[in-house]
Amino acid sequence: MNTQHIRNFSIVAHIDHGKSTLADRMLEQSGAVQKRDMKAQLLDDMELERERGITIKARAVTIPHVKDGVKYTLNMIDTPGHVDFNYEVEKSMQACEGAILLVDASQGVEAQTVANAYLAIEADLDIIPVLNKTDLAHARPDEVAEEIENSLGIDATDALRVSAKSGDGVSEVLDAIIDRIAPPKGDPEAPLQALIFDAVYNEYRGIIVYLRVMEGTLNQRDKALMMGSDKAYEAVEIGTFSPKMTPCKTLGPGEVGYFISNIKTLSDLRIGDTLTLQHKPAEKMLPGYDEPKHMVFADFYPTNPGEFEEMREALETLLLSDSSFSYEPVTSDALGFGFRCGFLGLLHMEIIQERLEREHDLDMIQTAPSVTYKIKLKNGEEQWVMSPGALPSPDQYEEVLEPIVRVSMLIPTEYVGVMMTIATEHRGVYVRQDYLSTTRVQLVFDIPLAEIMYDFYDKLKSATRGYGTLNYDLQGYFADDLVKLLILVNAKEVDALSSIVHKSRADVRGRAVIKKLRKEIPRHLFEVRLQAAVGSRILARESIAPLRKDVTAKCYGGDISRKRKLLEKQKAGKRKMRQVGNVDIPQKAFLSILGGDDK
Repeated sequence: MNTQHIRNFSIVAHIDHGKSTLADRMLEQSGAVQKRDMKAQLLDDMELERERGITIKARAVTIPHVKDGVKYTLNMIDTPGHVDFNYEVEKSMQACEGAILLVDASQGVEAQTVANAYLAIEADLDIIPVLNKTDLAHARPDEVAEEIENSLGIDATDALRVSAKSGDGVSEVLDAIIDRIAPPKGDPEAPLQALIFDAVYNEYRGIIVYLRVMEGTLNQRDKALMMGSDKAYEAVEIGTFSPKMTPCKTLGPGEVGYFISNIKTLSDLRIGDTLTLQHKPAEKMLPGYDEPKHMVFADFYPTNPGEFEEMREALETLLLSDSSFSYEPVTSDALGFGFRCGFLGLLHMEIIQERLEREHDLDMIQTAPSVTYKIKLKNGEEQWVMSPGALPSPDQYEEVLEPIVRVSMLIPTEYVGVMMTIATEHRGVYVRQDYLSTTRVQLVFDIPLAEIMYDFYDKLKSATRGYGTLNYDLQGYFADDLVKLLILVNAKEVDALSSIVHKSRADVRGRAVIKKLRKEIPRHLFEVRLQAAVGSRILARESIAPLRKDVTAKCYGGDISRKRKLLEKQKAGKRKMRQVGNVDIPQKAFLSILGGDDK
């Protein structure tokens, strides 16, 4: 196909600004999908996406469009809008030459609008600003266009105005894609260079590879080589997305499609790898992708220890369709064998957990999420700590450094005071504030990532009545007065419940955990002592009284010394049991503590 008749673009926006709805209208009006086959969120084929109304995975689709009697092929990639899935957005942009920046005309520029726009600018994409929901009574397209220019520096004088719900203005968007986005470049005779930007696993067909051809031509039955893994596979089937997989004979420069070759070994494939021909290989690989920066870590343990291998296989399968998380085996004295997983954020962690439970029918216990810390040892070395249990004793290190993120909050002006208070309470340091308009302001704070992980977003939404949004970027690691909070049960540390906290919060957190633990642990035949400690200093203590068995019940009269002897024997037995007996901590205790707040 002539590259002049191809356009590759993505749709980027803040969450709930109408990306998937606009994609639906494009497919409908172009005739790529018949009306009888149309449904809302057509490209969101994951059950979780439909339930939550959000896009989690980027989706590719080919849209035919005729302009001035010439037939064009538009390859669109619909991207997620939530901050946790920025990695998907970055991957998509490397396969495109342009982007539609979609902004809700009633809500205006939001935090993720800014973040995604900067990603598109850094990727040197042609950007088309589009104002959606202009048919709403409270829409303010002129003000929002001014916000785009003031906050992003993008010319929005010719921003297109559409209603993705009704379809008004969508045909103009399709025309603008052809007029304003440059066609792809590439020589069909050059050695093949195709970027692998995604993949999915099918239990019948193996791994289905999603790719964008940059140079050269890929034909069916060609022997293809993955340059990163040095593995060669025959192209059993290639094709495009229309929106279903449609086989074809050839994929040329600028085209987006799929590659099937009965690949069964997941380790043979790497997202961001370059596909070339075995008999005519390319000289060098494409740049690919940077490694994702995992911001949050949590441990997953199967409820049934016998499901450890099933969990490993499930994680391996999920890793193929979502290369932005990681996992490694881990063991816990309390919970047994499991996996420590790294995520881009809390929502990302929640999605992975739900997919494991739904798609793979796994029942699991999840530890409290924690961030990655850096410690400086006394011998001058640096060490990364991904869980509280890995933190060495205080006499082995000089300081603990925690990740600090720059939080950008876009809020109505009347909530500036309350959000400054909330940010300060979470150890935030004020950076600046920028007024985008008379009613909207951008607050910028530097806040420890551990502080915003749990409830900061909920407090933001509550304080601003749902109108506030945030985005954050890692600034670096900085030292602070951080300590390891130990949870002890009969003087034994429960590693799954330990955490790294700021010294000023250790008392409150320790008391909260101990109170919850006391409610959930059943009584034993011996006294159970619960303690929260920092080093050798005990911050909180609770006791669970032992069950009492009446050992003198069968003594009918007689000498009192007989009863005393029985009671002394019972007392000695309980003392011995306390020394060697194991405390049974039920799973609901872990769930209560790990899933709750400090109140």
